[in-house]
Amino acid sequence: MRDAGLRLSRNDPRQYDELAGEWWRPDGAFAMLHWLAEARAAMVPPATRPDALLVDLGCGAGLLAPHLAGKGYRHVGVDLTRSALAQAAEHGVTVVNGDATAVPLADACADVVAAGELLEHVPDWRAAVAEACRLLRPGGLLVVDTLNDTALSRLIAVEIAERLPTVPRGIHDPRFFVDDRELVVECARHGVDLRVRGVRPGVPGLLRWLLRRVGGARTPGGGTPRIVPTWSTAVLYQGRGVRGG
Repeated sequence: MRDAGLRLSRNDPRQYDELAGEWWRPDGAFAMLHWLAEARAAMVPPATRPDALLVDLGCGAGLLAPHLAGKGYRHVGVDLTRSALAQAAEHGVTVVNGDATAVPLADACADVVAAGELLEHVPDWRAAVAEACRLLRPGGLLVVDTLNDTALSRLIAVEIAERLPTVPRGIHDPRFFVDDRELVVECARHGVDLRVRGVRPGVPGLLRWLLRRVGGARTPGGGTPRIVPTWSTAVLYQGRGVRGG
């Protein structure tokens, strides 16, 4: 099912219905989303007040939920895809069927807003950023990760990755990739001081994982690849910022 996108236009949301059975397979079509969810959750500190709310924009099937366990947040997930939301609800997420550019939640309701692997799928990413910032309380935390709008990113995330068993074909439209400098400026317009850093999968873990995926090989020291910092934001990057008071 990793080729579902070949029957649809690039970035068509209906791909997620066709790939619904892949969400919670650790070595499935969405495996990298599991690695990124763990890295995203690592940027979220424990809640500092009762009833703290984390809004997860583009939550998919709730892959962030296991990594937030014990941190003290009420986890609300917003997504367009009902089949994904049904699975998120099974993992303890309070689900909202909605668009990330018009979220049906109140201003300043969230202690944390997470927008993981979302912005590169939104035709108007600036509107999604405006909504994310609107939802944050003063002092609230925004965490994001997305693909950069560079030739290298298009080469690696589309031309190469879609030829390997790493991402479903057609899942990205590189026209929507987000320049990291523009994202920082846009967040600042909405009162959030965003700091970004490059990230990538750790090479040894990624190679072992690819061997398992390609040939079912049993490799020593298997395990899950980890997302690690890197010096360049040219392909994949994380952002973490606080909304001013």
